[in-house]
Amino acid sequence: MAATLLMAQYHKIKKENPDTILLFRVGDFFETFEEAAKNASKALGITLTKRANGKAGEVPLAGFPHHAIDTYLPKLVKAGFRVAVCEQVENPKFAKGIVKREVVEVVTPGVVFSDKLLEHKKNNYLASIFFDDNSAGVSYCDISTGEFYTYETSILKLSEQIETINPAEIIVSKKQESELSALLARQNISVKLTKIDDWIFSDEYAKDILKEQFKTQTLKGFGIENLSSGIISAGSILHYLKDTQKSNLTHLTKISLYNPTEYMYLDLSTKRNLEILYTLQEGSREGSLISVLDKTKTAMGARLLKKWINAPLRNKTQIDKRLESVEDFYKNKKLRQNLQEEFKEIGDLERLISKVCTNRANPRELVYLKNSIRKIPLVKQLLDQSNSEVIALINSKMINLDEIFEKVELAIVDNPPLSLSDGGIIREGFNPELDELRNLSMNAKSWIANMQKS
Repeated sequence: MAATLLMAQYHKIKKENPDTILLFRVGDFFETFEEAAKNASKALGITLTKRANGKAGEVPLAGFPHHAIDTYLPKLVKAGFRVAVCEQVENPKFAKGIVKREVVEVVTPGVVFSDKLLEHKKNNYLASIFFDDNSAGVSYCDISTGEFYTYETSILKLSEQIETINPAEIIVSKKQESELSALLARQNISVKLTKIDDWIFSDEYAKDILKEQFKTQTLKGFGIENLSSGIISAGSILHYLKDTQKSNLTHLTKISLYNPTEYMYLDLSTKRNLEILYTLQEGSREGSLISVLDKTKTAMGARLLKKWINAPLRNKTQIDKRLESVEDFYKNKKLRQNLQEEFKEIGDLERLISKVCTNRANPRELVYLKNSIRKIPLVKQLLDQSNSEVIALINSKMINLDEIFEKVELAIVDNPPLSLSDGGIIREGFNPELDELRNLSMNAKSWIANMQKS
């Protein structure tokens, strides 16, 4: 039986985005239909109703106001669903026939930008695994910070690596999904597993998509050119990110070679019994080793410290260098305290930059970025007082971003609204044409009266 034009459009877009809950924009609401409506109703606690579907009868329906998406979308992802956001891409007033709609973003447990889904002190990794004979290519990326790593490991040590990375989601080829599922089950590892088409896991395609992303002729500069299965797993991650985000990923500027032999492996039992990240009794962070050690002032520092504790160094030279830096700050109390004061006012630059590059930053976040950039010269000046070689090296790599600071300072008011649609974001004097249009909108009556006089 024939369905309505709206439901026919829904089914077409749903077919292109299988295994997702499709949030389908209809006027002022995001609607879900059929089985997705039942799942959304249960996960979100919203009413399940029905919608007429022409001669095809009625279909289950559950929806919520479009402006509440920031409340409901995180709940669906936390419940383990992949969510496709389908927006109206033309003004309904001018639409000829049915309004055009497109999926603008697919949000999954491993691919998120929302502050309501991300933990500030923890990375949110998307991993990809590709088996090749007796080894496995492992890649992982945090799209919210721009970190991207790849390496190869033996299949026997694969479960150890997954425990160390602790990804929110793993992608795997349809052909290898059962093998990976069995391995995870044997080790009692619980993680969201997403299978994608086998053709994506090819050497040639992986190299092409990576070189295109990083704008290079080869992958030699990253030190990964000989990692066949590692490159394939990295390419599949990049494909998945491009497919789900529907936007530029310009903040992913490089891929790094990860060497697991440089770090001590701590299994889940060890970390649990030693209460390194969580307490044994309540499973909370409070009272664990990291809660005692973590005196960081920024989210970036907290995430870095967690990595260090989760995977301790094995190389004595590297350990000594790190300890020398710590000792330098320990002895220089004034320097340490001055840096702490500056760090208090620095935002999460990694995640702010990622939002800017993917066109997700709101006006207040741009101002927060500007205010954080303002601190760079002060931090560099303070670090000049340190005697540590490692700190000196870090300081030399820090650059002032005066040009970006000035652009934001000139363009955006000091206290802008949260949303672009609220207006009042651009500073007066930045654009003469905008100033004139603003004046007309605010003083239209007097402008018309003056025109009539003249």
